[in-house]
Amino acid sequence: MQSDKKIKDVMIGIFEYPHIPYWFSIDQAIRIIKVSFISAKKYPEPLAILVFDEKYNLLGTLTLKDILRGLEPRFMRPTEKAQPYLEEEKELSVIWDTLFAKESRELAKKSVSEIMAPTKVFVEPDDPIAKAAYLMIHHDLVLLPVSEEKKKFVGLVRMTEVFDELSNAILKE
Repeated sequence: MQSDKKIKDVMIGIFEYPHIPYWFSIDQAIRIIKVSFISAKKYPEPLAILVFDEKYNLLGTLTLKDILRGLEPRFMRPTEKAQPYLEEEKELSVIWDTLFAKESRELAKKSVSEIMAPTKVFVEPDDPIAKAAYLMIHHDLVLLPVSEEKKKFVGLVRMTEVFDELSNAILKE
């Protein structure tokens, strides 16, 4: 199996993907996601947005999972010492619906910088797509930033494109 394509052949440009500054609130990020992904149905899963500083340096990514985790009421989070026990899942659902909405509205005021996943792994435009697959698997990533000479962020590659390219190479053989 050999794919001659490089990261630059499948990457998405820096301004083609939804992004926000790190000081945005979770509430603002939710609004961006709803307009950019859910309402527009522009991008397939996995859904994530990029988080930048004031100089447009990439700081991290924010996934739907990160947002839901950031909105989860503290008392609902499992701990190592004690696990909640409820007779019925219905009870959990009622508690979740009632208290999640109330406490989560307050939690939504937090900055996205508190819940985003910092960016630590990059690929370069001329790297092979297999390298992106390797890094995504071993670092549990759905998006991988693309930088030139480890300095300038130029775009990103998603799991969707990586999978598509590698699966095409497999199916050709």
